[in-house]
Amino acid sequence: MPFRVTDNCPTTKARLGQLKTLHGKIGTPIFFPVGSQATVKSLSPQELNEIGIEAILCNTYHLYLRPGIDVIEKAGGLHRFMGWEKPILTDSGGYQIFSLASLRQIDSNGVRFRSHIDGSEHYITPEYAIQLQEKLGADIIMALDVCPSSTGKKGDLSRAVEITTEWADRCIRVHGNTGQHLFGIVQGGVDKSLRKTSAEALANFGFPGYAIGGLSLGEKKSEMWKTVVTTVPFLPPDKPRYLMGVGSPEDIVEGISRGIDIFDSALPTRVARNGALYTRAGRINIKKSIHRYDMKPIEESCTCFTCRNFSIAYVHHLFKSEELLAYRLATIHNVFFMNSLISEIRESIRAGRFADFKQEFITTYQITDEDRRIAQKVRSVEAKHKKGDQDF
Repeated sequence: MPFRVTDNCPTTKARLGQLKTLHGKIGTPIFFPVGSQATVKSLSPQELNEIGIEAILCNTYHLYLRPGIDVIEKAGGLHRFMGWEKPILTDSGGYQIFSLASLRQIDSNGVRFRSHIDGSEHYITPEYAIQLQEKLGADIIMALDVCPSSTGKKGDLSRAVEITTEWADRCIRVHGNTGQHLFGIVQGGVDKSLRKTSAEALANFGFPGYAIGGLSLGEKKSEMWKTVVTTVPFLPPDKPRYLMGVGSPEDIVEGISRGIDIFDSALPTRVARNGALYTRAGRINIKKSIHRYDMKPIEESCTCFTCRNFSIAYVHHLFKSEELLAYRLATIHNVFFMNSLISEIRESIRAGRFADFKQEFITTYQITDEDRRIAQKVRSVEAKHKKGDQDF
């Protein structure tokens, strides 16, 4: 069994686990920084290692279009190509393809789409999606799914679940004995009955892991969590559960309390490049003039490279001057913050005090109106997604 649960929270659904992969063990819960195009923007593999990152996510859709899977295969696989020795998860690209709207057409066999880069036409089947990911050599690979709007019409959601189930079966049948873990993706929007149908159908296939897809795409946060709570009980308890595309600090805490093991999101790195930095008291806007004379680190208790060596005033200066170092230092801090948060959550579960940790975090971490506006803007852009998720 590649995955095992090692500890459970006595009062919530939070749990600790361990997943064995080709490139090492992954502890759960875990947050995967997003490196869509074989790089976590502005950070080197060495910096990710120094932060303590255990695994990252790359995107098959973007790598397929540029530089091309053949280039990466010639390099010896994705790990060698990007100089990363730890586990990698690759998304099948289903979300990016289906977000292209007017640029794609679905049939029962696959999906035809036009590249957002040059308009060239491509056709992806479930079998081809698996073939591409096997060539990349990722440790965790995803079945090709249909990702509709989370609040779409019942008929559209039902058809998406039907096709996703059919394609999941085809992905399993073609997946070779590569040692890679193939995850199925549960769809169904915010419709409880469809989520149940999708989860039960995929559970019957015996995937080594299960993802909950199609959320954080414009629906209300309360609807997202209701959907997660509805879906989790129908997934095998001895397999990892992955909530795709969700990764704000507060959502990580909430998701873990509801039984989620794996998260990914471009949000921490994206907001860092826009000057939004995480602290235990909430997110600060480093560009604001109040930081001009502040000689303290971003967070005095933080031991990241940025906080150990530079002041808020200096990072503020870099952003106001539009210096490239600003993006690197901000990203180091936010990724370190996310990894530290996960480490503390793991320890609280191990010690049987996760419920207390959650309450303390929620009380301390203040979400401002500005945070809500930024989050809404990000969700709106991702919901429209006319050019695919490039971690802009």
